[in-house]
Amino acid sequence: MRTICLLLLLFLLAAPASAEPFSPGQAFDPRLIADVTATALAFMAPRTLEPVATGQLTLWGLRGLTTIDQRLSAELTPQALRLTMGPRMLVSRPPPAEGDPRGWGEATAQLSRAAWDTSEPVRKQGTNGILRSYFNEMLNHLDPYSRYAAPLEATADTNRRNGRAGIGLELSRTGSFFIVRAVAEASPAAQAGIRPGETLIAIDDQPLAGADLASANALMAGPEDTKVLLTLRTPRGTRGISLTRALITPPTVFAQRQGDLLVLRVTGFSRDTAQSLIREMQRPQPPSRPARGIVIDLRGNRGGLLRQAIASAEALIPHGLIATTKGRDPDADHEYQADGQDLARDLPVIVLVDGNSASAAEVLAAALSDQRRAVVIGSSTLGKGLVQTILPLPDGGALSLTWSRILAPLGWPLQALGVMPQVCTSLGEDQLKRQLAELSAGRQPMARALTRHREARAPIPPADILEIRNACPASEGRDSDMVAADFLVHTEKAYDSALIPLPISP
Repeated sequence: MRTICLLLLLFLLAAPASAEPFSPGQAFDPRLIADVTATALAFMAPRTLEPVATGQLTLWGLRGLTTIDQRLSAELTPQALRLTMGPRMLVSRPPPAEGDPRGWGEATAQLSRAAWDTSEPVRKQGTNGILRSYFNEMLNHLDPYSRYAAPLEATADTNRRNGRAGIGLELSRTGSFFIVRAVAEASPAAQAGIRPGETLIAIDDQPLAGADLASANALMAGPEDTKVLLTLRTPRGTRGISLTRALITPPTVFAQRQGDLLVLRVTGFSRDTAQSLIREMQRPQPPSRPARGIVIDLRGNRGGLLRQAIASAEALIPHGLIATTKGRDPDADHEYQADGQDLARDLPVIVLVDGNSASAAEVLAAALSDQRRAVVIGSSTLGKGLVQTILPLPDGGALSLTWSRILAPLGWPLQALGVMPQVCTSLGEDQLKRQLAELSAGRQPMARALTRHREARAPIPPADILEIRNACPASEGRDSDMVAADFLVHTEKAYDSALIPLPISP
């Protein structure tokens, strides 16, 4: 039955668009367009980062029709909302009241219908294509991070945020055998006592002989809270284990020792990141080789969940401000205060960043730097300091709308400015050597740049942003980052000199 359904699906997808005769308005759904756009406009009006009139948002969206067919043009005046095709007037109607998102949604559907009935390129896009162009063109005028996700994409986004349902086994294939290569910590497989090295021979009573790795992984995955039966061969014989699938979040924290440094590489911020970071910092150290310092490596970390960055900062900052978010909607305003304990037990902490460190990674680096709990080493970071809120839409898609700015503890905005490191490695090896020598003598050569950076307040002119960031240009991580980290941990005077210079106040 599965094979027949798959063949039928492939046949339908391959069927030519001209299989049935076309008539104006065919497959067009004006109610869906009105519902989706009205829902979005009502949500956006009080929440966009800067105030934008509903009519202006609608006009930007309707210009998405022009991206489909350049002959189409939407115009808005105080007297009329119009759609033309070259010299031909397709629709001219009075604009709805500014505070009437439903009216603007209906107007969008009316103009879209006229475009559909007149333009073959618009018809080829379909209703979903019209909505996609509408939102893409509208959101292009707002900021780089607001976006519309079509239904399938929205589902995939949700799955990525929540993790995937499985049992936590990583398999490798040796000949015709499937060997358990790794077991995710705290996963259903780990809780059932499955260990690396065991051989998996069947899943749900289906023998794996002759199967490929992708098929075995697909059989182990499935909806959350469903059962899967594994048959394993161990040195003591064969055993069957019934497991309940759960959401498995990929690991984001990787710990290793480099000499007497505990290096914690954080690749992203998912729902388990803070707990994993805490677990590694609390792991007992060998009495003969205790850690002299902690290095948190955020290079290449593109961010993730804001609250995980906040919780990670709390593990090192006992009290004080971690970050603030501010927007037009009162619900967007939050002040995140630390209420934790210093799990590093006053050890020196180094944070490594580069030009690809972004979002939640910047929040953590900024908090530890501004609160003088860590020295940040590397280059200026990306500068992604905006927060999005997500609205499910009637078509099954989703709107991610930027609604607040993130401010560091000292009050400067992360957006565009990024984090300025206290030790800059992107200016070259000779410059780094001079910086470390100055720090060892009790002087902070980056003091002026750091003060100007921390005293900046939104909105900042683009020219000023560029000039500030040029003090330590963004670059990819390099080996000298770790060399500088090792030096500071073992040179107390240099570490103390590298901390954010005082006084800098919010």
